[in-house]
Amino acid sequence: MLTPSDLLSGRPGDTSPLFARHLAAHGDRPALLTADGALSYRRLAEKVTRTAARLGTHRRLVLLTGAHTTDVLVTYLAALAAGHPVLLVPGDNPEAVRSLTAAYDPDVVVSADGRLDERRAVSAHELHPDLALLLSTSGSTGSPKLVRLSYDNLQANAESIATYLDIREDDRAATSLPMHYCYGLSVINSHLLRGAGLVLTDLSVADDAFWDLFRAARATTFAAVPYTFDLLDRIGFADLSLPHLRYITQAGGRLAPDRVRHYAELGRREGWDLYVMYGQTEATARLAYLPPHLATTHPSAIGIPIPGGSFHLEPHPDWPTEATGELVYSGPNVMLGYAEHPRDLALGRTTHDLHTGDIARRTPDGLYEIVGRNNRFAKILGLRIDPERVEALLARHGFRALCAGRDDELVVAVSDVGGPAPETVRRIVTGECGLPARAVAVHVLPELPRLATGKPDYEAVRKLAAAAPAPEPPSDLCRLYARILDRPDVTEDSSFVSLGGDSLSYVEMSLNLEQALGHLPPDWHTKPIRDLRRPAPPSKGSRRRTLETGIALRAAAIVLIVGSHIHVFYVKGGAHLLLAVAGYNLARFHLTPSAERRERVRHGLRSIARIVLPSLAWIAVVVPLTDDYGWTNLFLLHSVLGPHASETAMHFWFIEALTYILVAAVALLSLRVVDRTERRFPFALPMSIAALGLMTRYDLLGLGDRVHIPSAVVTFWLFALGWAAAKAESTRQRVLVTVVAVATIPGFFPGEPFRDAVIAAGFVLLVWVRSVPSSGVVNSVAGVLASGSLYIYLTHWQIYPLIDDVSGWLALVAALLFGIGYAAVANRGMRWLAGVWAQRRRGAAELPL
Repeated sequence: MLTPSDLLSGRPGDTSPLFARHLAAHGDRPALLTADGALSYRRLAEKVTRTAARLGTHRRLVLLTGAHTTDVLVTYLAALAAGHPVLLVPGDNPEAVRSLTAAYDPDVVVSADGRLDERRAVSAHELHPDLALLLSTSGSTGSPKLVRLSYDNLQANAESIATYLDIREDDRAATSLPMHYCYGLSVINSHLLRGAGLVLTDLSVADDAFWDLFRAARATTFAAVPYTFDLLDRIGFADLSLPHLRYITQAGGRLAPDRVRHYAELGRREGWDLYVMYGQTEATARLAYLPPHLATTHPSAIGIPIPGGSFHLEPHPDWPTEATGELVYSGPNVMLGYAEHPRDLALGRTTHDLHTGDIARRTPDGLYEIVGRNNRFAKILGLRIDPERVEALLARHGFRALCAGRDDELVVAVSDVGGPAPETVRRIVTGECGLPARAVAVHVLPELPRLATGKPDYEAVRKLAAAAPAPEPPSDLCRLYARILDRPDVTEDSSFVSLGGDSLSYVEMSLNLEQALGHLPPDWHTKPIRDLRRPAPPSKGSRRRTLETGIALRAAAIVLIVGSHIHVFYVKGGAHLLLAVAGYNLARFHLTPSAERRERVRHGLRSIARIVLPSLAWIAVVVPLTDDYGWTNLFLLHSVLGPHASETAMHFWFIEALTYILVAAVALLSLRVVDRTERRFPFALPMSIAALGLMTRYDLLGLGDRVHIPSAVVTFWLFALGWAAAKAESTRQRVLVTVVAVATIPGFFPGEPFRDAVIAAGFVLLVWVRSVPSSGVVNSVAGVLASGSLYIYLTHWQIYPLIDDVSGWLALVAALLFGIGYAAVANRGMRWLAGVWAQRRRGAAELPL
């Protein structure tokens, strides 16, 4: 038996892969780079040697929990170098770890923090000499069905990838995909083979910190699946400065041809390459790649076989076209075979050629394109699903079912014998396959469809999806979101922000959720519906409720505004406090990191329309009925054009100021450079804008005595501070924005310190108090007032004078009620306009070009 030191020294006859044994040959080059520093290949080799010695020379089955940490990577390399087969399991799925531990009874278990649990000194299993690695098949994480890979598989695939990617010593790859995923693992293997660096991180590409580390480490590449590119679009990837990026690789499912072409052209402009690739776990990782120079002209192709491999097409009865058939791969990276039980670990090679289950054609240029799939396999959202195994799974649970795959979902037809609930079937399937609920369509039928021969009619199963009506929202929370936001496309993965919710609909949504859930989870507006959980039923007699501070402030402010104008009391400052709340709401609802720039602009314009259009409609009605207003009011231009001497014409200053500020903010955020800056410095940007606003707040330019400055220009510093308050994540940031507000609000209204105090106190509450104690009745009243606050402000000028001679308090109530009624009419009208606009867009899309 070879000792660990023998293996690590590369003794002749070793079968373990070179990338695990020849680490020290790369000397002091950086091997692993993290936010805390770098580890050289020499030091890495020393750590691997010590861990290999601890694992010993008697081969044992090592279950390793995958994670992008130095300890886990060292254990992986040590086990390979010392000849111990590794069962690699996902670090983010404890259930899969428990399931595979129970199924395969490993001899050594290594946790995600690198701790070794040595269950026995000698293996309980018979382990084939070639067995190196066990990975879950794509789409069945946690299933006992594993892919058996040999040392030769790992070495051959690493060499092939390193060759066609031309991986160099000075390359540095960010670990953007999980280690337990064959694609993510192949990045590690191929770069270690060439002595390149690995930037170890579990951060998402949607996280600014990922790109900060990427730049600091001078990274040259990262791996991506189709969903990664959706995230890249959202963060404005095209505008990121990545001076050392050399290439991006893509696999894990089909990327739409237009996206391939778009990113290939972007790479050509910016000086990096896009490698589109095709792979399966059964081939260790990859089978084909598309040379980058062909990506713009052949974006539908998977390319050519990787070095050392070859393709051939086997005729398929459903695809009789010449040069088309099932794609079959041969090469040194084809797995030994499958394992479904510990006794299979003793098996040698049982698979020689890999039948991919994909139907392909060979183009005249010698490139391969996937044109379809074998009926019994499906690749959904990048996961390779075996419908036959899903049928067997459901049979074990007592359900008779037929399954067929489409590009975007798995269709499951279930016999109604026994009355199966669709949600029960969906939960079983998603738990096994790792698919999201939206990708599993369950249809309960009186009889399962059959052909005349009695064989299952899978084509009929596939057609169920096309014939089925649009599904109802899967839960009562989905129905609640659909009703309030007037959106028919709500799913469990939707959130309030992703559905286009804004400050006007937020109030109604939050109060209904608080009543349904009994509490409001932190940042509920950005959470998917599936993550909102109901607590246990409250004890009898429990009526404790809370009210979100922003809603309470909006309700209180509008009452103070109207009451002060009627003179039933005098507590001013509410309108200016509402400007700060408006900035706070802009940041919360429209500036989430997951929303791409165009989506932010679209939502911002929709919010502006919900302010402007009802305001113009109301002012258009009242202008002919009174001499108080003129045409400048009708077009919301009084703040700019005057007449400034008219006190009544200034009634709508708040509407104008809010509109101007929102238009400026949306215009600013539509700029790529500002959008990118906001994502990198979400707190610093609004604080900088607030600092600019202080120039007009204190009239540092000396314009106040010579020209009329519109209210929006003088007050937008408050809006910016509200924006900053929403983005203040740390105590230090909250303290800073509070200090700035408390220092700059006093003196804004000379001789009215109480008015300044009202604004400052409300702002402090907004920053520091998430919710206030309340009751069901108070919540209902506050919610109605807050949601209608804009329209109450708009209409109260015309309503209260009709009654205040009789009773000021009665006038207050009448003004509030009328504004609430106008809010209901305005919201219904805006929904109608949105529907008309959507219908016109659909009609335009159907016109022939």
